[in-house]
Amino acid sequence: MSELQSEFFAGWGGTRLAVHRLGEGRPVLLLHGLFSSAEVNWIKFGHAQKLADAGFEAIMPDLRAHGQSEAPHEPDAYPEDVLVRDALALVQTLGLEDFDLGGFSLGARTAVRAVIAGLAPRRLILAGMGLEGLAGWAQRSAFFIDAIDRFDEIKRGDRAYFAQAFMKTQKVDRVAARLLLQSVDDTSSAALAGVTMPTLVVCGSDDQDNGSAPALAEALPEGRYAEIPGTHMSSVTQRELGEEMVAFLAG
Repeated sequence: MSELQSEFFAGWGGTRLAVHRLGEGRPVLLLHGLFSSAEVNWIKFGHAQKLADAGFEAIMPDLRAHGQSEAPHEPDAYPEDVLVRDALALVQTLGLEDFDLGGFSLGARTAVRAVIAGLAPRRLILAGMGLEGLAGWAQRSAFFIDAIDRFDEIKRGDRAYFAQAFMKTQKVDRVAARLLLQSVDDTSSAALAGVTMPTLVVCGSDDQDNGSAPALAEALPEGRYAEIPGTHMSSVTQRELGEEMVAFLAG
């Protein structure tokens, strides 16, 4: 069994970003969700280990303002699509040419936009994402910005209570997170025509946070849908997520 390796690379503008690697074999670049980390989404619940056991190398950055990566407070550090720029920088730094790509929630959104920006993975995995979510970032972003702005006054029963609790658990840098939220762009349904590689859309049975996952799979030229147990928060903890990822990539 290979050991987890962690290192740092220069993201867009020189921001110091962490990347964690597990396994030996075909590279799979995995992008985690908002307020999360590579540890929480991919490592803690065994998904990366399943990939490693199946002969893949899981390459898992902590997005800027997340995990062990830097969280700059300067607005200039968050231009439009900065997460896409960081992903492109990582692919270039590691010299990845023949690889797969996946993401959960914000990571899925970033993966789609990275493909539209020119990345060409062999296969693509979009987890915790639906069709409406790709084009409706403004509304979702506004919810989280509101939670940040009212952070100290949110009480149990408030619609933002669970977002506040998750930010507390993850020790989110709220200044950096607020700037990052404003850097993310929408992706129109028409733009999905450019996502031509085989794509797995995998989503919890009770997860409607980002709209319809089956509709997203239907809208993609080579999309397929897999349902796993859970809500948006709990589906990433389910063993079925890693199992579906391995089955798709190894198929």
